[in-house]
Formats: sequence, C-alpha cells, structure tokens
Amino acid sequence: MTVSISKKLVLLSVLAASFAACKNEQASTPTPAAKTETAAETTAGAEESAPAPAAAVAPEIVYVNSDSLLNRYQYFKDVKARLEAKGKRMENDLRTKATSFQREVEQYRQAANGMGQEQRATTEQRLAQKEQQLAAQQQNSANQLAKDENDEMKKIYEKVEAHLKKISAEKGYKMVLTYTRGNSAILYGDASLDITEEALKGLNQEYKDSKANAKK
Repeated sequence: MTVSISKKLVLLSVLAASFAACKNEQASTPTPAAKTETAAETTAGAEESAPAPAAAVAPEIVYVNSDSLLNRYQYFKDVKARLEAKGKRMENDLRTKATSFQREVEQYRQAANGMGQEQRATTEQRLAQKEQQLAAQQQNSANQLAKDENDEMKKIYEKVEAHLKKISAEKGYKMVLTYTRGNSAILYGDASLDITEEALKGLNQEYKDSKANAKK
C-alpha cells in the first residue's frame, strides 16, 4: 500500500512539474496574433528605413535610324510606289513616241531618193522638229519627276518632324538625331536611345487614321 501511494505521489509530482513547465513555455511563446503584430511592425520599420527607389530619368538625346524609318514608313512606301508608277507611264509614253519617230525616219530614208528636193527639205524639217519635241518631253518628264520627288520628300520630312516633336514633348527629349549606317556623324549609339520603333508605330498609325478619315 505504501509503495503504491509513493508511486502515485511521484507520478503526481512529475505531472505537476510537466504542467508547470508547459505553462511557462506557453507564457514565453507569443500567440499567433502577437507574432503577426510583431512581423507587421518589423516590416513597417524596414519599409520606413529603406530608401525609396529612384525614378527612371528619360534621356535628353535620342536617335532614329533613317533607313529603317523610311523603308518601314507606310506613307513613304506608298509615295515611292506612286512616283515609280508615274515614271513608268512617262517612260512608256516616250518609248512609244520614239519608236514611232524611228519608223518615220526609216520610211523617209527609203523614200528619199524618189522625193523632190523641196519635199525632202520639208520632211527633214518636220522630223527635226519632232526630234526636238521628243527631247524636250524627255527633259520635262525628268524635271517633273524630280520636282514631285522633292515635294513628296518635303511632306514626309514635315510629317516625321511633327511627330518627333510630339514624342519629344511627351517624353522630355531635348534632341532627336538621325542615324544612317555608313553615312552618319553618329559612330555609335546605345540601343536604349534608339526610338525608331516608337516613331514608326506612331507615324504609321497617324497615316492609317488619315486614310480612314479621307474615305469618310
């Protein structure tokens, strides 16, 4: 009986000690809510002490690749196709008239021996005048094409310039340079300064909108 009571007392004392230790551990361990508050305070403190990220500064000087700009600008491609078609029409017209003239010259050569002197003189004068007219037409056609090309290039330049001014006002650019491979004052330019794609996107969209408005 004594042994049994002693064992019970020992068991109770062990349980009591374990219970006390458990209570002490729970008291020293923060609750989930306390952990959350502590973590939040730590994060807030870290955010307050961490420096704010520096804002990205836009470059003041950028450039465009003029070759890519013209080759991929739809308005320029349409103008180029229109001028080429007009030049081909002029060339075909001149070729037809030149062929006809050569035919007349050959006919005159074959018939010259059977003509009188006055008739030959009249025919030769007419052929000479026709030759001069063909030469004048050829020169006028070349001059007209050159003028048309200059006028269209001026329009293209004005459109590109206006759009680049718009981009510069929005992005804070101070200067936009032009770059042409093998023929440029810019020997090297960082790719981050190349706004060709941005300019092309805007220019083609403006041209697309203008064509849509013209159809209305």
